[in-house]
Amino acid sequence: MRETPKKRYTYYPGCSSLGSAAHLDKSLRAIAPELDVELEDIEDWNCCGASVGHVEGGALPNMALSGRNLAQAASQAPDDIVTGCASCYLNTHGVNEKIKTDIRARRRVNEALGAADLCYDDDLQVRHACEVLVNDVGLDVIRDRVRNPLDGLEVAGYVGCQTVRPFADTDSGGRYDTYDDPAFLDNFAAACGAEPVAYDPKTACCGGSVSVHSPDKTLHLIKEIVAAAHDSGADVIATPCPLCQQNVEMYQAAINKRFGTDFHMPVVFYSQLMAVAFGLDGTAAALDQNMIPPAKLVDLAKKPNE
Repeated sequence: MRETPKKRYTYYPGCSSLGSAAHLDKSLRAIAPELDVELEDIEDWNCCGASVGHVEGGALPNMALSGRNLAQAASQAPDDIVTGCASCYLNTHGVNEKIKTDIRARRRVNEALGAADLCYDDDLQVRHACEVLVNDVGLDVIRDRVRNPLDGLEVAGYVGCQTVRPFADTDSGGRYDTYDDPAFLDNFAAACGAEPVAYDPKTACCGGSVSVHSPDKTLHLIKEIVAAAHDSGADVIATPCPLCQQNVEMYQAAINKRFGTDFHMPVVFYSQLMAVAFGLDGTAAALDQNMIPPAKLVDLAKKPNE
């Protein structure tokens, strides 16, 4: 019986964990104990401001939203904060670094937080879940936990343009891959026994929030992402980003209608791959929450119980 010390983190689920990316949240929580990782939610957490923080009022409302989460986390434990959402990571990490290095910003945020009897003067670290998996857990441990190898599953690793970004000071949150040609998704897939395919648009933009309110302006971007995976022979696209997953999956019908294509490419989270590879069932992997059923992955999830 293994006796690996548990790694503790304060977990920030983010708004998408309650809706469009509930399957990321569920599968992350499922694989965490398999990797000896303990996640404790930030109590009474709020939106980080990614979707509402750029309204009138300047930078302060955005900083105060993340500042409140940071203050709540600091009051619970001195552990690093981990989030699985790219936007949550960029916002929360960016505000954290700003508060730590800019005295004026820290004062303004704490003045706002004072209305709720909160204050943030700590030195917490905000990290992305994928960086933790690479740097703290390690590929060897992931590989060691595989009980149901994803044999025959071909995976296109789509990182998107937010998760690894050079201009967001992400190195201070933990460097774990290159900006222009990140390999961590390919490495995750291979560790799970799947076959990563060559995939050029791995850091291409899906249109982000523009796709949500004006998809007609971004369908051509998403088409290239799906087409490259299709042409490479991939069975699924795997991504770490909630917005990427949502856009690339849900607009395929619109792409087919506009461009005369016939795409039905499943788009899953890397954590869903890991959940199945670790021997968990399709429910734990939240495979029922994908709009386009990942048929091969569903079949693989049935194997341990057959």
